[in-house]
Amino acid sequence: MPYDEGLMARLRHVMRDHPDVEEKKMFGGYGFFVNGNYACGAALELVVRVGADHYLEALAQPHAREMDITGRPMTGWVFVSHDGIASDHELREWVQKGLDFARSLPAKPVAAAAKRKP
Repeated sequence: MPYDEGLMARLRHVMRDHPDVEEKKMFGGYGFFVNGNYACGAALELVVRVGADHYLEALAQPHAREMDITGRPMTGWVFVSHDGIASDHELREWVQKGLDFARSLPAKPVAAAAKRKP
């Protein structure tokens, strides 16, 4: 999946304030993770993982829509168009929703192979 380089630059700027966030390249785009849990990322639009409890609330926001890549919507995940994150304040609000959800989840264990050093 291609990604928007301008959006990625804006996300990296926002993430400077969150030292617990890890950036990973994935499927041609980028994702930001907290304790191994996806929070948000850059595709052609902003991707935010809000969780099932906040999904309908997120979809009710202007410029948000279902995340549907494979023909089936992914409950708990939304796309936010550029119009919905035009200001830095709007981008930070959406990013915070994703970070809040990711931080609410238990940390994922690091794979044993990743822990070993050559």
